[in-house]
Amino acid sequence: MASRDRVVHLMRQLERAACRCPAHSNTFHQGAGAAACTVRKTDYAFEMASSNIRYGEGVSREIGMDVRNLGARNVCVMTDSNLSRLPPVKAVLESLSHNGVRFRVYDSVRVEPTDTSFKEAISFAKSDSFDVYVAVGGGSVIDTCKAANLYACHPDADFLDFVNAPIGKGRPVTGALKPLIAVPTTAGTGSETTGVAIFDYEPLKAKTGIASRALRPTLGIVDPLHTLSMPERVAANSGFDVLCHALESYTALPYHQRSPCPPDPLLRPAYQGSNPISDVWSRHALRVVAQFMKRAVRDPEDLEARSSMHLASVFAGIGFGNAGVHLCHGMSYPIAGNVKTHTAKGYSVEHALVPHGLSVVLTAPAVFNFTAPMCPERHLEAAEILGADIRQVKMKDAGPLLADTLRSFLFDLQVEDGLSAVGYSKDDVPALVRGTVPQERVTKLSPREHSEEDLSEMFLASMKLY
Repeated sequence: MASRDRVVHLMRQLERAACRCPAHSNTFHQGAGAAACTVRKTDYAFEMASSNIRYGEGVSREIGMDVRNLGARNVCVMTDSNLSRLPPVKAVLESLSHNGVRFRVYDSVRVEPTDTSFKEAISFAKSDSFDVYVAVGGGSVIDTCKAANLYACHPDADFLDFVNAPIGKGRPVTGALKPLIAVPTTAGTGSETTGVAIFDYEPLKAKTGIASRALRPTLGIVDPLHTLSMPERVAANSGFDVLCHALESYTALPYHQRSPCPPDPLLRPAYQGSNPISDVWSRHALRVVAQFMKRAVRDPEDLEARSSMHLASVFAGIGFGNAGVHLCHGMSYPIAGNVKTHTAKGYSVEHALVPHGLSVVLTAPAVFNFTAPMCPERHLEAAEILGADIRQVKMKDAGPLLADTLRSFLFDLQVEDGLSAVGYSKDDVPALVRGTVPQERVTKLSPREHSEEDLSEMFLASMKLY
């Protein structure tokens, strides 16, 4: 008996030790890295982390077994009011009921969430003792569920404690969260793979977020059948998010040029700069987008194309979830946050809206024309993947070529003709720049340093695309 107790004790010690792995928790050991950072200004290492992913037609039916296997007694299911009536949510709830799992549904998630809508979901999460969270929807739902889980597990935290600096305090997440299973219904955000939750911070009229590996879903259930319910413009805008995730992470500042070097591995950001592993995921996602996105938008019944874009979203999510994004996303946050009257086709919402993927892609031609001089070979490769002939192109022309290639791609997919088409004018540029400046979490990953004047010029160049 004493021998058996000793074995059990050792196994528990090993289990606890395994949970301290940098790829799986926020508890890290102190090693030589801390000393290395006392003598260098830029980082010297990167980490790769991602949620577990299960992919396949109909895998949503397995979620009840997953939750039961976790020993859950009370599950919080989050979705939005539109999805609550559609097949993806029905499939998940039927699976939970079939497996005898008790659950409550919160279906008031806001499309393009705000700090207010986050707080409402957090209040719901705190109102009960949930031991597992399930998010069924696009990035808005998954991000909201991440935040609800985080603050329910840190009930004494102020809302801005974990929000990215300089808007929030940017404190590291040190406490354990409950398991979260994400069921993405769009092919865009890749939120099922990342530790990032994005929202509109209403006082500044700009997006910001919370970034921590602790937020990553335990499991992403990627069921391509769910993408068949996406309207055409939702498929397009979601796909543009994948496109920019891939392009921005592939062209981001290399990880070993990012500063400052963290004095503690716990302080190494989720977005670390491009690196050899994220490059593989980002480049492959871009190839899938080039091959399948137009088909996926034009034919909602094209299961091969929509399934491929669903996987591309995962691929790009793993890439940018570790490398990060840069100017397209940084500039998109005030574009979405300052929206006035624009209504988005295909979205069942009552508020003015510039969908996230659209707000990101409208500046893409100007951004990549600007960043190309720092890594022209990567910009040329991206243009080639998207269909450009680069055989006679000089490195100095990489930016204009990629910009023109993107404009052609967007024109084919009937994208609005620049920021002016979604309600902005040159008079709005100062406000858009002001909303971009605080987005240092992403803008500092631009491979090319930029001033407020540079941002102004890119916004002006994005007023019309064609």
